[in-house]
Amino acid sequence: MKVADEIRCGAATARRFESAQTMPSTQLPPKPDFAAIEAAAPESVDRRTLILALIGNLICSWSNNESMLIYVLMMLLRTDQASAAIVFATLNTTRARLDLIQRLALLHLKDKALDRDLKKLIARFNDSTRLRNEFNHCIYSVDDHGKITQTQSMRIVETRTSLQFGETRQMDEQRIKEMLDANRSLTQLNRELWDILPRLQAHLNSKT
Repeated sequence: MKVADEIRCGAATARRFESAQTMPSTQLPPKPDFAAIEAAAPESVDRRTLILALIGNLICSWSNNESMLIYVLMMLLRTDQASAAIVFATLNTTRARLDLIQRLALLHLKDKALDRDLKKLIARFNDSTRLRNEFNHCIYSVDDHGKITQTQSMRIVETRTSLQFGETRQMDEQRIKEMLDANRSLTQLNRELWDILPRLQAHLNSKT
């Protein structure tokens, strides 16, 4: 699918939800002018490519960091990698996987410094998870020139009198800087996860 096709889909989806706040539920919003958006899209291609690359890198890096939990589980459960991977996959939410690791660490880790360092890494991974979910589960608004202008959370906010979609955030320079910083942080987190694995292995082996 061409970039312009991706833009057309994004514009239609974003407008449908935005219009739903003011129009009756049975009334459709105007169909976007796909030809005009596609014609104007080259003007914003550099910025759009940067944003999409940052989002892709964020999601990819987060997934690789989550997969590191397999090795942590392998050592805490004192099992082989295949068995640890089965446990990892069977617990089909990140929250459940982290809960298991934290409980096993409480049971098996007697090195306070190691336990503290592992908890810090898990806390940083949790922070990255919130950001990953923000970009993985949102609506992307695209203007008439193909520029990604904002995101809107898919989370429903319920008040006493109404239901509303979650936070809307502008895709401005500050947001891009936030994404750049997050990607650097995820890269560093990956390095530190690899560094802690030998310490974890040595500590657990010393108990046998």
